Amino acid sequence: MAEIIDTAAEPDRALSRGVEVLSSGRPVAIPTETVYGLAADATRAEAVLSIYETKGRPRFNPLIAHVGDMAMAERHAVFDPISRRLAERFWPGPLTLVLPLRRDPGDGVAIDPLASAGLDTIGLRMPDGFARRLISAFGRPLAAPSANTSGRISPTMATHVAEDLGEKIALILDGGPCPVGVESTIVKVDGKTLTLLRPGGLDAAEIERVSGHALTRLETPGATILAPGMLASHYAPDALVRLDVTQVRPGEALIRFGSAPVPGEEQAAIVIELSRTGDLRTAAARLFSALKEADRQAHAGIAVTPIPGDGLGEAIRDRLMRAAAPRG
Repeated sequence: MAEIIDTAAEPDRALSRGVEVLSSGRPVAIPTETVYGLAADATRAEAVLSIYETKGRPRFNPLIAHVGDMAMAERHAVFDPISRRLAERFWPGPLTLVLPLRRDPGDGVAIDPLASAGLDTIGLRMPDGFARRLISAFGRPLAAPSANTSGRISPTMATHVAEDLGEKIALILDGGPCPVGVESTIVKVDGKTLTLLRPGGLDAAEIERVSGHALTRLETPGATILAPGMLASHYAPDALVRLDVTQVRPGEALIRFGSAPVPGEEQAAIVIELSRTGDLRTAAARLFSALKEADRQAHAGIAVTPIPGDGLGEAIRDRLMRAAAPRG
């Protein structure tokens, strides 16, 4: 079973042990402000491969490379004025920028092609908090998708990681609950064209305001895999999910947004509130925990009440639609 170290109680031991395991080429579960990540050295093929093997992840699905500072980011990707402006405003934070790979990294150590799935671009993010400290101490980018079996619900607490991957990894660094609770917003920057590849923890309207450009949205999300989290079926519990419900079926687990009662909810296996007051930030932070709890209690599927699509609601609805998508 994985060793678990509390990063608040033992920060120095968590840091040194994290660097030790990463240096051996093995993955480490790390806390970020979005979700827990399964991190490994992005510059070593065998380390990246260990992520794919641990998650059971399709190898055509690229990984985000997490950096500790702008100098590290610039060694591996080419920034233009717009992408630099976004990085300076929103990093560290829940924004991933998909940028051209730099073919001549300054330190001579390149991100391995396995991490980029052979694309000529790379998704970069600078996380906040302990994860950033760990990357800086390690000295290289960390590839770090969510720390869960591929396609399943993303973990927002160390206990979620332990339940899913505890038998497969050596170390879980416990930083407490993730404050954002959904993955980063992913934007591809190509000149003055900004494409929203995945809505997430940063409101798309904020990106448009700072960049001065409207975001292009994909007509068919998931048709072409350009970044993590773009598979049509993703974040999926075992139970089938129904969205925008107005009636609860007997034995369903109900996930409710707002305080309004739903007809039939007295027959639900469990009623879980994302936010009684209708606060999208609270709902985002609770989403994956709610899905996990509903999946444990559901006898006849999971029913989710309507959630508005503005602001963080866009990211919440994106995750729910992928959770409810037909499975291959």
